[in-house]
Amino acid sequence: MKTTPLMRKAVYPGSFDPLTKGHVDLIERAARIFDELTVLVAISSQKQALFSPQERISLIQESLPHLHNVRVASYSGLTTDYMKQENIQVLVRGLRQVEDFEYERSMAQYNATLQENIETVMLYANPSLAFISSRGVKEVARHNPTVEDLGHFVTPIVAQALKAKVKG
Repeated sequence: MKTTPLMRKAVYPGSFDPLTKGHVDLIERAARIFDELTVLVAISSQKQALFSPQERISLIQESLPHLHNVRVASYSGLTTDYMKQENIQVLVRGLRQVEDFEYERSMAQYNATLQENIETVMLYANPSLAFISSRGVKEVARHNPTVEDLGHFVTPIVAQALKAKVKG
């Protein structure tokens, strides 16, 4: 009897406000590990976002056209609820610093308690990108750097959008 292997699906949630080169690196690496990766734009009423959810989705899609097994979605509830709805059991998270580990370990425990079949996979950030954060990029953008300067931290499409957003 021939069996069909299960599709390995994972979700990588975050605010992605904006998408950084650190995010892109993790997405590319996770896309090599899983058959299908969903980049999930989290919509939080507690955070004041610079870009709308649809703008973030578009920027992610336009920054990653080479990744054919990556899809982008948004969700305003618990990630575990989204995962149950989409039948996804693996949650991908990135670790930049020691402080990230404590937070992510705690979140993994919450998630496993809410949905016992969820596994959290943590990927270490590329050391050359580990300092980049969306908050830091927005701070740099507010001080009127060139698009080329922003290009150190974000993709060209995000740099253009970020420059236009903070100008307006």
